[in-house]
Amino acid sequence: MSDHLPKEKKIMTARILLTNLQKSFGSQQVLAGINFDVEPGEIVGLIGPSGAGKSTAIKTMLGMEKADGGEALVLDHHMPNRQILGEIGYMAQSDALYESLTARENMRFFGQMRGLNHQKLVPQIEAAAKVVQLTPDLDKRVSGYSGGMKRRLSLAIAFLGNPPLLILDEPTVGIDPALRRQIWTDLKRLRDQGTSILVTTHVMDEAELTDRVALLINSQIIAFDTPQQLKRQYQVDSIEEVFLAAEQTKEKD
Repeated sequence: MSDHLPKEKKIMTARILLTNLQKSFGSQQVLAGINFDVEPGEIVGLIGPSGAGKSTAIKTMLGMEKADGGEALVLDHHMPNRQILGEIGYMAQSDALYESLTARENMRFFGQMRGLNHQKLVPQIEAAAKVVQLTPDLDKRVSGYSGGMKRRLSLAIAFLGNPPLLILDEPTVGIDPALRRQIWTDLKRLRDQGTSILVTTHVMDEAELTDRVALLINSQIIAFDTPQQLKRQYQVDSIEEVFLAAEQTKEKD
C-alpha cells in the first residue's frame, strides 16, 4: 500500500499528500499533525465523530483555511493555490447554491467558473444531472428544492468537467438509500477510470465501500488502511466496530 512508499515517491504519485498538517482555532487544536495521502484511482474515506476535524482538514488542504504548520500538496502543488482549483471537484458540507436560479443555471455558472466552455458544458450538465437523478427538475428554481435535492445538485456540480480529484464532504446526507447506492456505483466507476476521490461520511456502511479508511479522532489520524485490514487489526467484523474500538483505545491513552 501507499503507506509504505518513501515520501519522495508519494509526492510523485499522490494527488493529495498531507504531511504533519496542523491547525488550531484559538486554544483548540483541531489538526494535530496529520499525515494523509490519496493516490490516483482510489476512494479514500475520512471518518470521525462530529467535531473531529474532517471538514477542517478538507478546508485546510484546499487553502480555505490557513495551516499553522506542516504541508499540504494537492495535485503536486503547494496549497493554497487558486490556479488548480478548477481541476478539483469539491462538494462542501453545506450547500452553496444560488436559490433564485434554476439547477441548470447553477450548473452552468459553476461550470464556467471552473473554466468549461459552453460546448463542453451542455452535455456535461445533462450527464451529471442524470447521475443524481435531477434531469426532470433541472429547470426548476433551487428555492423550491428539498434539502436532499440540493445535496444532489451540489454533487452534480462537483462532477462537472471530469476533474482528476473529487473531494466530497458528506455527499449523501439527506439522500435516499436507493440513490445513495447508485451514487456509489458511479463513484466506483470514476475511480476505475483513474479519478481520485476523498469522501467524508458518517455512514459506516459507506466506509466499507472505500479502498482505504482514515480514522480521525481527537485531532489525529489514529488508523489508516484498507477496511479489510482495519477489521483484522481490531479483530471485528465491521468498520463501525473498528471505529468504536479505536475510539475506546484512544480514550484510554
